Order: sequence, then structure tokens, then C-alpha cells
Amino acid sequence: MIRLLFPIWSGRQRLANLLRYCSKNSLLDQGVQVHAASLRMGFGFDLMLSNDLIEMYSKCGVMDTASLVFDRMTERNVVSWTALMCGHLQNGNARATLSLFFQMVFSCLKPNEYTFSTNFKACGILNVPEIGMKIHGMCVLTGFETVPVVGNSIVDMYSKCGRINEAVMMFNVLPVKNLISWNTMLAGYTLAGQGEKALLWFHRMLENGEIPDEYTLTTVLKACSHLGKIREGSMIHGFLITSGFPCSGKAAIAGSLIDLYVKCGNLAEARRVFNQIGEKNVISWSALILGYAQEGNLAEAIELFKQLQNNSKQGDGFVLSSMMGVFADFALVEQGKQMHAYAVKVPSGSEISVSNSIVDMYLKCGLLDEAERLFNEMPARNVVSWTVMITGYGKHGIGKEAIRLFNQMQSNNIEPDGVTYLATLSACSHSGLIKEGEEYFSQLCRNRWVKPGIEHYACMVDLLGRDGRLKEAKNLIENMPLKQNVGIWQTLLSACRVHGNLQLGKEVGQNLLTLDGENPVNYVMISNIYAEAGYWKEYEQVREMAKAKGLRKEAGRSWVEIDKVVHFFYGGDDTHPMIDKIHQVLKEMERRMKEEMGYVHGVKFALRDIDEESKVESLRVHSEKLAIGLALCHGGWDEARVIRVFKNLRICGDCHDFIKCLSKIVKVVFVVRDANRFHQFKDGLCSCRDYW
Repeated sequence: MIRLLFPIWSGRQRLANLLRYCSKNSLLDQGVQVHAASLRMGFGFDLMLSNDLIEMYSKCGVMDTASLVFDRMTERNVVSWTALMCGHLQNGNARATLSLFFQMVFSCLKPNEYTFSTNFKACGILNVPEIGMKIHGMCVLTGFETVPVVGNSIVDMYSKCGRINEAVMMFNVLPVKNLISWNTMLAGYTLAGQGEKALLWFHRMLENGEIPDEYTLTTVLKACSHLGKIREGSMIHGFLITSGFPCSGKAAIAGSLIDLYVKCGNLAEARRVFNQIGEKNVISWSALILGYAQEGNLAEAIELFKQLQNNSKQGDGFVLSSMMGVFADFALVEQGKQMHAYAVKVPSGSEISVSNSIVDMYLKCGLLDEAERLFNEMPARNVVSWTVMITGYGKHGIGKEAIRLFNQMQSNNIEPDGVTYLATLSACSHSGLIKEGEEYFSQLCRNRWVKPGIEHYACMVDLLGRDGRLKEAKNLIENMPLKQNVGIWQTLLSACRVHGNLQLGKEVGQNLLTLDGENPVNYVMISNIYAEAGYWKEYEQVREMAKAKGLRKEAGRSWVEIDKVVHFFYGGDDTHPMIDKIHQVLKEMERRMKEEMGYVHGVKFALRDIDEESKVESLRVHSEKLAIGLALCHGGWDEARVIRVFKNLRICGDCHDFIKCLSKIVKVVFVVRDANRFHQFKDGLCSCRDYW
């Protein structure tokens, strides 16, 4: 009898070894064959092999089959439950992980340290500290809090949920503090935007005798990048060199150094580090490419990307998505189309993140039809895919389509996250869908997994402001369970300006200056509300306050693409070779608008301390008008076509009125993307309905 059992059980172990090999190397086809063999050999309900099958299918991304194996098990242990939880977490479904955890607890099966650590990770990903605290309580009762892997996971969970004080308290009571513990806190401070504390923590860590690893160094360099502390970052760079650390051979550290120098404005040093790397990988290339792009040196960024292609290194999904993001931000549609054509030819181009970035690029370039076509053709969509499209509809003022897509997404069993709710609320606001916006905000407040953040409240303030319910909006800010920030008060101040409520505007303005007296935007907004009400003395006082502090707002810039060449304009710009022709065209348009429609310049949007004629001249040289003037020079205005112009700031009232009138007397449709949204001007009307 023993001789018969031995080969059977040794066969069982061979099957287990094969499944683990398939799991480790993501060999799905071979794993399925081993699964079939186990069934033929009578091991269909074997506990150990079933657990291995769950892990194999999970590692191969086939969660439906992993769940099916789990459901058919006649016997389950803690390994079975934990394997399926890990699988859901690794495949991006943290909610399913937590749901399984509570099912397991209710079935009276005790979790182990890996069960707890997996679910703390899920809480961190979902940002649900309340659930994390409940699981923490279970750890205390069962004694698992003192196990290093669990203790570190608790610290990490609190850090990722923004509960940095709780993370520190947990760290301090850890009976054993290893390098992972220190790294977790260091990453927590960096993630929370507390770079100064991250650097202090790094020094404390060194004083404690801990030897930093690659993760430590990349994290502390990231903290220096966020703070713009090039001196501290350079010191760490020097420490790495003098200690013989192989920076050029460590991709993550080399990429972090390049990122540090890029964000601190030292592209020359970033390029030097890049040139010293022997075997450059995609991380190094992408860090420098994005650095040049973010500095506005698009030519060098594109040239580097071409070198990356010629270097026999295909850009990975991150590089492709990042480059698409650059083209989207600058609305470089021709370059975006070329990148799209390249993405189709490489394996990483089929990644869902790349598809999402391509859809986003077309939306931000104003090509809504192309974005819709690509979205509908995507073989698989995740929550980001739907959110990108909802955001696009919102920016284009098509709120009802955004709502339809939001509802369709839920019908397809894709749960919206906080960003999806934000996109939907913003779409409701841009389209004046007040009732719908209130309904979705209420739905968000009732959601178990997603809690409203300050951005969601700001959307509601904008929505109420659009409806003229300014006092209600103010009460919402004062009574919300979150700390007030500058952005939400700026939203209310904009509403006060639109509705001419100077009294409330003065009160809101004071709140803004108390919160952030060094932000030039606040002074501009406050002075504008005084100017529109005709309170010129107060207007001058606010401007003088900003001038005394040496504050200057970002310069307005517009651009237009003509024959695959992008032309940039600043306000008052006279450097373009066709500037005289541009002014001639704009004056001709103004003459026709005055004769045919009685158009008058909105001189209240011009500087106050100049005469009326000069005010008109100053308005004519606004950057968006110059861009439109150039586009009209290249193609005229008697044939139906679309001119797309892009601006880095909010379009001013005079330019908005000017383009509305212009669209009435010519056959051209003007699409303008400003910092807030898209404006489509056609037949004398704008898609924003004069609220932006």
C-alpha cells in the first residue's frame, strides 16, 4: 500500500512544483496544462494544489479562473483566502481584496501576518483609513501588531492614507525597526509633501546606524526634487560618488538624480549625469526627455526621443504615455499623431495606459471625434479610460454625454474613483447641470469606498456659484469636514465676480490673503472684482500691495499650429515676422464687427492708467487675438473651417466677446482651450454660455 501511495504523492509534489514555476514566470498556457493534468490524476479538490492554482492564475492575470478554483474548493485554509486576496490586489482590485477579508473573518477563519499585510496595502491604495484602523484593531487583539511585516504594513497604510501622525506613532512602538520600517516612514513623509521632515528623518536614520539602500536614496532624492533643494540633493550625489556607490549602474538612482537636477532647473547637470550612464535604460531617457519638455524645449525632447528609438530601445509604456502627456498639454496635435502612429507599431503601445494617454491627447487638442473613435475601439478599459473621456466631455461643455458615460461605466461594473467623481461634477458645473451635480455629490458622500475631498467640494462651490447661490456656497466651505484651502476660496471669488457681489467678494478676498498672501493670483482676482465694480481706489491699493511684495502673475501665452509649425504669442508681442499683417487683419475684423454688429471693446479689461485709445490698442495685442490673427492670415475667413487656439491662462472677457462677434461675421468656427475648459465659438455664441 505504501509503495502505491508514494508515486502518487511524489506526482502531486511535481505538479505543485510545476505550478509554482508557471506562476513565477507567468506561463499561463503551461499552467492550464498542469491544471488539466492534476484533474486527470484525481487532484481536483486537493487543498495544496488548489492554492497553487489560485496563485498561478492570479499571477497570470486571469482572476475569473482563480476565483472559480477558489469557489469550487471543498476545503479552504488561510493560504487559500490570502492567495485570492493577493491576486485581486496585484490585478488592481483592492476592493475585492477587502471584501474577501471580511468574508474570511465572518467565516471564523483567523488571518495570518500575510493576510493582514495584504489588506493594509489595499487600504492604502483605496485611501480608506477607517477600514485600516478596524483591521489594525484586529491585529492588536490577535498580537500580530508586533510582527515586523505587519507593523511595517500598518505604518505604510497610515502614510498612504495621509495619516502621517498615526504612522509616526506606530513606528515608535514597533518592537523591531528594520530598514524597511525606516524606508516606509521616509516614503510617507515624501508622499505627504513634507520633504523637510523626510530629510530630517533621513539624517535620523543615518544616526541610528542604518545603511541606506537604493530605495532609501531614490526616496530622499525625490524629497529634494519636490522641495527644489539642489544643494541637499547635490550633497547626496557627492556622498554616493565618494562612497563608491555605482550611480551609473543603478537605473532608479540615476533617474532620480536626473529628475532632481531637472526640477531644480539645472538641465546641464542632468544631461551630464545622463551622459555618464553606461547602459542607459528607459527610466534615464524618460527623465531627461520630460525634463526638456517641461522646460519648454520641445525640439530637444523630441530629438532625444528619436535617439531613444535609434538606440534600439523601444520606449516603454511610461515614456509613450509621458510624451503623449507633453503633446497634450501643449496641444501639439501633429506630433501627437506621429507618436500615436509609432505606438501602434511597438508592443508597449498596446498597453491600456498608452491608449488612455492617446485618447487624452486628442481630447486636449480639441479632436473630440477622434478621441471617441479610439475610446470605442479600445479592447479593454479601466477606470482611467472612462475618467479621461468623462473629463474630455466636461471640458468641451458636453455635460449630458459625461453623465451618460458615467452611468454606462457603472453598468459595466467599473466602480468610479475619486477622480471620476471629480470629472463628473466638473462636467455638471461646466454645463450648468445643477440638479445632476447635487445628486452625484450626494452619491459620493454616501459611497463607502470613496470620500469627497477638497476638490469635490470646490466643484460644488462652482456649481452653486453658477446658480447664483453664493451664500449657500460659502456655508458649504465653512461647514465642510476638511481644511479650507486657497483653491476653494478662489472658486467662490470667481463666482462673486461673475454675479457682481462685491460685499461677499471682499470678505472672500480677505480670507484668501490670510491663507496665502504670497500668491499673485489672489491679488489679481481681488483687484479685478474691484475694477469691474468701479472701485478704482481699492483696485490700485490691491495692485500696490502685490507690487510691494514683488509678486508677478504668470504671463499670458497663446499658441496656434499652422502647417505643422507651432507659433507662440505673448501679450503685446511684436516679434513675429508677420506682426504687421496680423494687426491689419485684426483691425479689418474690428471694423466689420463695429459696422455689422455694433461691437465695442470691453475697455474695462484694459489697464486703467492709460487713455481710451491706448486701452483699445492694448486689448488688440492680447495673445489669443494675435494667434487668431495669424490663423486668419493663413487661410482667410470666407470658407468654412475650424481654427484651434490654446492659452495657458483663463481667456479674458474682452477676448471672449471679440471671438463671439467674430464667429458671427465669418464662416470660421473658433475653438479656444484656456486653463479651465474649451470654448467653441460659432454663429456668435460660445459653448460655455458666458460662464467660465
